[in-house]
Amino acid sequence: MATQTENQPWTIQRLLTWTAEYFQRYQQDTPRLDAEVLLAEALGVPRIQLYARFNDVPGESQLSKFRDWVKRHAAGEPVAYLVGYREFYSLRFAVTPDVLIPRPETEQLVVEVVDAWKQAPWSPPFVVDVGTGSGCIAVAIAKQMPEMHCLAVDVSPAALEVAKRNALTLGVSERIKFLESDLLDQVPPDQKIPVIVSNPPYVGNIEEGTLNENVRKYEPELALFGGTSGHELTAKLIEQAAERLTPGGLLILETSPMLAAKTHGCITANPAFQSCRIKKDLAKLDRVVIARKRA
Repeated sequence: MATQTENQPWTIQRLLTWTAEYFQRYQQDTPRLDAEVLLAEALGVPRIQLYARFNDVPGESQLSKFRDWVKRHAAGEPVAYLVGYREFYSLRFAVTPDVLIPRPETEQLVVEVVDAWKQAPWSPPFVVDVGTGSGCIAVAIAKQMPEMHCLAVDVSPAALEVAKRNALTLGVSERIKFLESDLLDQVPPDQKIPVIVSNPPYVGNIEEGTLNENVRKYEPELALFGGTSGHELTAKLIEQAAERLTPGGLLILETSPMLAAKTHGCITANPAFQSCRIKKDLAKLDRVVIARKRA
């Protein structure tokens, strides 16, 4: 980024235009949005306020922070890790390199849980979120459904600390319990589970070379890779759900479009389940698998 000159001050408008073009050259997916998020955070203001302050010139300390972030993001570091948060389901979640950055497609899991409750409330009003990461699914469910209680499990103690912080910040910590567990291994055997929701790791180790470099370099392997093909952890969770769900209980999974048919087949081959269907995400890709245990 060039230095300020007397004739061309680095106004907010000029910073955004220059930075968006710069990110575009580095093939970032959302160059303008990334520029706005970083500049708003550097200035300590809501992003919407940038448009009312186009002619303002940030101070040198703010510019220095912004320039550092611009260089790091151009080199591949995700915006969410730089600013320390990501929006999910209209809520702000703290994120660190210990957790996967929440994706828009994962919001569909929350939608499916809320819709299922509206159609036929279950008892007890309880959901287990497997592989909670930042806690985005469990917390969003608790925010949307005041009567719901959740158990959020993750194999990573560091991820659980992030999730606990988000639950506390967003005012639902009294209705979410956290448990360090590999899938359902440590969930008490007498716990009644009417609904299991999960965005498990589903990238195959064989796909590592095809991953976006920014994802491979910065996001936690533990939250990305689900085995050689990517289906192994999902298959294990399906087996556990078949045993642990209450009669008529729901299993709601996110998966890769490349694995959706395999996940569907794995469920339909298990006699514990009476039905299974696949739903598409906003990009019209097979993304969510919903199964019901026999009553």
